Amino acid sequence: MNARSAAPGGLALVESLVNTVDLADGADSLDTAEGRERFGITEDGLVAARELRESLRAVLLAHAGHPPHRAVAPLGELLAGAPLRVTVDGRDGSAALAPAADASLPSRIAAAIAEALLAGTWMRLKACEAETCHWAYYDRSPAGRGRWCSMRVCGAREKMRRYRAKGA
Repeated sequence: MNARSAAPGGLALVESLVNTVDLADGADSLDTAEGRERFGITEDGLVAARELRESLRAVLLAHAGHPPHRAVAPLGELLAGAPLRVTVDGRDGSAALAPAADASLPSRIAAAIAEALLAGTWMRLKACEAETCHWAYYDRSPAGRGRWCSMRVCGAREKMRRYRAKGA
């Protein structure tokens, strides 16, 4: 959908999961075995993965100052049971949260969010404000006020809509 580079660190996992569905045409890569395999999702875990994806999208919309796109389960509830463990680097003593041995999708997402919180980058992962898009993107703008996944596509469309509305 957009030409932005991937989000840094573990946020790339969150971004890529949210972007598994194209809201404009409904194409969902989780419908394919290859798409599910990319995230370690089984057929049995598909409903839960989609619920997690849409809860993440709602949070990313909130990061951009927009209301949720639809009613979703609270992300905190979906991640509450995600087992994490503390890892400590023997060379420099740095510590991080990592998925527990099961490395389930919720655990990997929770670890990615924890990493982003520590790095101060969590709030920069956002969802495009365009209603037919809501694509996840990492806001690299200096002020952190990006609104669209792509200025060339969604941003240009919105600016054109506003321009036409003024002329009408």
